[in-house]
Amino acid sequence: MNWYYALSIWEYVFISLFGVLYLAYAVKITIAARKFQNHARAIFGKFLLRSLYFGLLIIALMGPSYGSVQKEVKAIGKDIYLLVDLSESMNADDLVPSRLDRVKLELNKLVDNLQTDRIGLIIFSTEAFVQCPLTFDKNTLKLFIETLSTTIVPSGGTNLEPALRMAMEKHTSNVTSENNAKIIVLVSDGEHHGENLSRISREIDKSGIRLFALGVGTAEGGKIPSGRGYKKDKSGGEIVTRLADETLFTTVSQLSDRYFVINDSQNEIYRLIQAIDSIEGRFIDQRKTDATANKYDYFLIAALLLLSLDVLITVKTIQL
Repeated sequence: MNWYYALSIWEYVFISLFGVLYLAYAVKITIAARKFQNHARAIFGKFLLRSLYFGLLIIALMGPSYGSVQKEVKAIGKDIYLLVDLSESMNADDLVPSRLDRVKLELNKLVDNLQTDRIGLIIFSTEAFVQCPLTFDKNTLKLFIETLSTTIVPSGGTNLEPALRMAMEKHTSNVTSENNAKIIVLVSDGEHHGENLSRISREIDKSGIRLFALGVGTAEGGKIPSGRGYKKDKSGGEIVTRLADETLFTTVSQLSDRYFVINDSQNEIYRLIQAIDSIEGRFIDQRKTDATANKYDYFLIAALLLLSLDVLITVKTIQL
């Protein structure tokens, strides 16, 4: 027999404490009955009955499983590269606590909801770098996401093209992902100081890769913290960075179902997750595996029946 859930040390402590206290209660009732020259046999029947259904409830909680059945498991493949903008503008405070901190929170949600897909992480500002290759290991990926900072890439502006080109080349050159649906998710505030993005966008579409953009920031914009104040331009004025919707919208070929935003009034991360889920992954493998069945319900039903019997049966241990 196998168990779905293992009791912790604290649960063993509380169960033992309950057993000791209930045993002490039974002893106390027995002593009191003898003082009045009564028999306390009934209390032992109740004690055994309650101990039995209490034990059955614990067994049901642990999820006893036995027997073996064959289940057919299909592996459906999707390869996803997350492209995360780490330029200084991602430190802007128009989203609380900052654009980048908000991105890390939402990307963790995305990773949690795409458990069966391989996901990789590319970071960029003016240049692009692979932070994490395609992996099924979501815990490792989330550790990389938590360490994202604008200080780990060269500063000096934002260029979306190197990251897009790198993701496209990684997808098309990866022999192990030939059968997988290929997806790129560009996460940025849309500031772009490079050349026109229309050519790279067309190349990505022609290669069969699905490109999504997640815009982060507000139209009103925010300031970029720097030291004890805010980042300033050459004339001494505080820089205000705004979400460049048009740049990102153009990048995804002006398809509204591929552009999503996170700002102070909208959070479309779950719409993005649904859009990725709607893409049909390509069949990779199918195999049969052994699986055990959780039979907790038998023990739970038996415990409830004994509990009902305990409620219906009343006994007198002390008669005056």
